[in-house]
Amino acid sequence: MIKTATFEALLADAEPDGEGGYIFRLEGKTYRIKDTLEISRIAQEHDYIVIY
Repeated sequence: MIKTATFEALLADAEPDGEGGYIFRLEGKTYRIKDTLEISRIAQEHDYIVIY
């Protein structure tokens, strides 16, 4: 199955964690990230094609 998402839509799911990083959830998994640029890598690991 091909999954696509815009970077902006994925970015909307990142919530500040209060410690300078973010909490990002995708497909039931939760990630603590330091930089929103990590979102692309995580999405690609879930077989998403990220559209910029």
